Amino acid sequence: MSDDAPSPIFTAYRPNRRTLLQAGSLALLLAGKHQIAYGASIMAVRVWPAEDYSRVTLESDVPLVAKQTLIESPPRLAVDIEGLQLNDALKELVAKVRPDDPNIAAIRVGQNAPNVVRLVIDLKRDAVPQVFTLKPVAAYQHRLVFDLYPAKTVDPLEALIQDRLRDATSNPDIPAALSPPTQQATAPHDPLGDLIAKHSSTAPSTPTAPAVTPPPAATPAPPLTASKTPGPRTEASAPKRTDRIIIVALDPGHGGEDPGAIGPRGTYEKNVVLKIAQLLRDRINKSSINGSPMRAYLTRDGDYFVPLGQRVAKARRVQADLFISIHADAFTKPSANGASVFALSQKGASSTAARWLANKENQADLVGGINVRSQDAGVQSMLLDMSTTAQINDSLKLGTALLAQLGSFAKLHKPRVEQAGFAVLKAPDIPSVLIETAFISNPQEEQNLRSAAYQIKLADAMMEGIRQYFIKNPPLARSRTV
Repeated sequence: MSDDAPSPIFTAYRPNRRTLLQAGSLALLLAGKHQIAYGASIMAVRVWPAEDYSRVTLESDVPLVAKQTLIESPPRLAVDIEGLQLNDALKELVAKVRPDDPNIAAIRVGQNAPNVVRLVIDLKRDAVPQVFTLKPVAAYQHRLVFDLYPAKTVDPLEALIQDRLRDATSNPDIPAALSPPTQQATAPHDPLGDLIAKHSSTAPSTPTAPAVTPPPAATPAPPLTASKTPGPRTEASAPKRTDRIIIVALDPGHGGEDPGAIGPRGTYEKNVVLKIAQLLRDRINKSSINGSPMRAYLTRDGDYFVPLGQRVAKARRVQADLFISIHADAFTKPSANGASVFALSQKGASSTAARWLANKENQADLVGGINVRSQDAGVQSMLLDMSTTAQINDSLKLGTALLAQLGSFAKLHKPRVEQAGFAVLKAPDIPSVLIETAFISNPQEEQNLRSAAYQIKLADAMMEGIRQYFIKNPPLARSRTV
């Protein structure tokens, strides 16, 4: 019998009363010492597939204890969960694996021993698993979580460039290659142009070093240096044109285990904002600013959860020029309505409502669920405390441009850009805003958000706001390393 196959159980032995009492005492002792949840009930099982990572969640009425073994050939994760009996809810995991899951090929479950269920996750590629538990929060009870990160990840900046080159090949209206910027005092050498030129048919075939692949877990953002990652613009005059890709990071809020706000008709915020972000991505990818092509980068492009700190780190990993987080507001009173735009504040929230909303959005990690042990608290603290006055000033300019466009057709909750301590807006070197497209808790605005025509209006308005911002604030020349 293989090491990961469920084994049969034989129950011919019948213990007497004294043996049962001794066994019960031992079980209670072990439960108190190791917190083993004998008699646990599985409430729900979920599988969230994504290129970034695939997540398997077991929700139970009491905490679960698991012991896992990663087996290399063929790649699979064997997990023994103590205190469980195999039931229909666990068997549902087998059918929840999607054929297009990039990481999980199949899931097998079986009763491996009395009170021990063995879960075997067959993998499509080598993975780095993270197994952790989450305490009850919001609508969830205790959760046992398996996050399966691919052992080899794709460099997101290189992927953006390759995607742009494919567009150039298929569309004759897009230049096949972008020439590297002219060497000027105000425009430093741009390795990004070299990488693009390397892939064009007219460029010399000069070998370059391969991209460095970041680890699959939470990755610290690149160090801030004047030569590699300049901050937002200063009072000095900016160049009129830069021969490089302009990258806009789009951040659809919530996702996966975290549905976000839920409307009266059951509309999930996470689904609406993802659709709007995808529409905006399509518009950005077809646009250019002063001859420089644009590219959108989504922090999530599917229904899966991304921690707040990772959303910021992802945008910095591709050295984005802008960061736009897209949400749908909610309040206890259904009469609340209107769109809002927020920038970061270092001096406290601009209103009580802004503070309340920031506190609510900053709790997303609790609902979505992160492996606290895998987070480098020092790095995360540094990342979220380095925001500069220049970044906030540029964010206010971006927010004003976006708010003007949204107000051309939608009711505004406030006529100005508000400020509060949103965690996702704390990238120190990227102008960042959070857009609340409408109140999903308002029946009429929920209906608007469900409308494809209204979603298109929102995406068009955001695109025009981005364009107007860049017209008044041309993107700075910057050096990007891949």
